[in-house]
Amino acid sequence: MERTTNRTVRLRNRSALLSALFLDGPLTRQDLARRTGLSQPAVSNLMGELIEAGLVTDAGALESDGGRPSTILRVAPRFALVAGVDVGETRVRVELFDLAFTQLAGVDLPLDATPPDPRVVVRHIVAGLTTVVKRARVRPADVLGAGVGVSGVVVRDPEAVVHAQTLGWDGVPLERMIRRDVDVPLHIDNGAKTHGQAEMWFGAGRGARHALFALVGSGVGAAVVTNGVTYRGAASSAGEWGHTTLVYGGRPCRCGSRGCLEAYVGAGAVVERYREARRGRAVPGADEESKIAALLAAADRVATARQVLDDTADYLGAGVANLINLFNPERVVLGGWAGQALGARLLPRIRASAQRHALREPFGQATIELGRLGVDAVALGAATLPVAGLVASGGVRTR
Repeated sequence: MERTTNRTVRLRNRSALLSALFLDGPLTRQDLARRTGLSQPAVSNLMGELIEAGLVTDAGALESDGGRPSTILRVAPRFALVAGVDVGETRVRVELFDLAFTQLAGVDLPLDATPPDPRVVVRHIVAGLTTVVKRARVRPADVLGAGVGVSGVVVRDPEAVVHAQTLGWDGVPLERMIRRDVDVPLHIDNGAKTHGQAEMWFGAGRGARHALFALVGSGVGAAVVTNGVTYRGAASSAGEWGHTTLVYGGRPCRCGSRGCLEAYVGAGAVVERYREARRGRAVPGADEESKIAALLAAADRVATARQVLDDTADYLGAGVANLINLFNPERVVLGGWAGQALGARLLPRIRASAQRHALREPFGQATIELGRLGVDAVALGAATLPVAGLVASGGVRTR
């Protein structure tokens, strides 16, 4: 058991103040005292330390009805920079942010092979990080860390190792591979979890304590947040929603099983069902994203396309109902590039299907909505990982 010292208490209190500033700032010292339960003198003392360190800065004054105006404080945006990486199945997206999470640069690097080769993914990550630093005209030393969101189960042993069964990645030592060419702290996590963290910090999850974030793209996953904390399970594999069984003995799934939710609502599966409905004729488009767009465009005039979308909404709704019955969330958020594209048209039908399949009481306690951060949510959430480490350390930057 760790011995509590004055220093650990001080860092813990600094962490609480920084958390409030990052999530809800700018704030006055009075606001910070109310939110953290710390005394006004303690807040002033600790804020003085953080201002002197350059992590917190003055953001102006709040007018008052009498007496001295209150100073507004915020995190200094250029204290450090953070990178976020979204490793998808068709491309690697790398973005660079300041600590206000203003994007400074971004780059997309396409992946030609499916499933992607881990070595190619690593080369893209390294090239992307180099590119965004150059485009933003900053120094590599300014980067606090890089977060990486990736498909599959991420196990820390102690470095991050990825088990992505649908991609054929069996124990890929991704962190070690990236570290050979990248000299910044790395934070690697499942992409559905980084998506959920982004929506919790900045999007549709704000204010919720119990929420589920469904990520629908080429693959399907979910992040489960309970009492404000992401649930990980025994070895961080919790949230593999796409590989829960929807139809016993149903359609074959990429994971090797049959009847998985992903085999019905993953982008590739939706395109394949549409191809079959077209009696084997190819779906227009060069990739999954353009083919999903073609399906959506055809739905207003072609009954076959409309039926495929209606079925997809019903399957998704049944999957959401399973989440509601299992976890009793107050909010379910649908995201991912395919989730956003399909949900924009199908959300009412998805809700209706979820209502048919869920128990009445937990369904009545939950809202179902689209994510608010668009297709960049995974990279944005990945960029929050080094920031979460900075907050947890009380603002002490380490290499």
